[in-house]
Amino acid sequence: MAPLVVDIDRLTLITGPSRGGKTSLALRLAASFPPPRAYLATAQALDDEMVLRIRRHQEERGGEYETVEEPLELVTALDRLNRRCTVVIIDCLTLWLSNLLGRWGDHEDMILEEARGIIRFLRDFPLPTLVISNEVGWGIVPENALARRFRDLSGKINQELAAAADRVILSVAGIPLVLKGPPL
Repeated sequence: MAPLVVDIDRLTLITGPSRGGKTSLALRLAASFPPPRAYLATAQALDDEMVLRIRRHQEERGGEYETVEEPLELVTALDRLNRRCTVVIIDCLTLWLSNLLGRWGDHEDMILEEARGIIRFLRDFPLPTLVISNEVGWGIVPENALARRFRDLSGKINQELAAAADRVILSVAGIPLVLKGPPL
């Protein structure tokens, strides 16, 4: 697909369901920037299925991005990328939240503090940044407490990031809908 040539605001949130076209959209938007471009991946290859998912994402973006794999310390990774690239994609905030839950478990206040810290950091980060996050709360109420806590934290963090973002895009079935900010 051809790049989408649009003005990219400093902070863009791309959200939507799994397999809704979020990463493809982010890659098309970032492709309008000259190299070097950065891709900050938060996924961890903890099982065979995740290894395949990571490989598919690597193939989709090709070699046109400096890839940094960082499951937890986003601020540190972004600091290292600052001034070395023209645009950054963070894929994805939902997996990052899952990683934080693995680290801190029931300490919701610590997770929210970490999330608010990254949102503050992104507001002042000088590079155009595209943050991908899933909307996980559109289905049934999960049966177990951990899944409900994950769903609720994800929704709260997405709301706070959307409030801070210059542009918010919902991508469903590969179709982007701008919810906040200038149109594509």
